[in-house]
Amino acid sequence: MNVTVDEEKCCGAGQCVLLAPEVFDQRDDDGVVVLLSPEPAEEHHAAVREAAAVCPAAAIGVR
Repeated sequence: MNVTVDEEKCCGAGQCVLLAPEVFDQRDDDGVVVLLSPEPAEEHHAAVREAAAVCPAAAIGVR
């Protein structure tokens, strides 16, 4: 799995951090997503897919 984020699209909702905190974080100043692991371990794949699906800004890409 390869994960990408589009920081310009991110609205700072934080759903990704709640669902997959091992893979995503947020910047303190504006809440924009920070990608911690572009190639997460297999045990995080389901959570990453869910985070991408619920992202209100469609800022997370998964391949």
